[in-house]
Amino acid sequence: QVQLVESGGGLVQPGGSLRLSCVASGSIFVIYTMGWYRQAPGKQRELVATITSGSSTNYADSVKGRFTVSRDNAKNTVYLQMNSLKPEDTAVYYCNAEVTTKVTTFTRTNYWGRGTQVTDSS
Repeated sequence: QVQLVESGGGLVQPGGSLRLSCVASGSIFVIYTMGWYRQAPGKQRELVATITSGSSTNYADSVKGRFTVSRDNAKNTVYLQMNSLKPEDTAVYYCNAEVTTKVTTFTRTNYWGRGTQVTDSS
């Protein structure tokens, strides 16, 4: 199967920056869209940013102009550069990837990482 591992989370003060990374591994045939979602305690999970295999991006209105999503296809890695962090950005950030595997080469499946904590407070 496919595994996604996030890294780069941590504790920052308001206005600070972090860069999250997510590496996909396993029986991957093709990776299509990759993205980041977040969930704060007691809140609904929400989309943060996505990037297609052709590097077309989409952002939630709340992060536009502050966050940048990118990917390195050779390394099966997606990044999320987060600048000008606000307390409301505090959440667990989850990596998502839409893939076909070497076993099911014609079926696209979404996989999720286990999440990384981002905390923005003074």
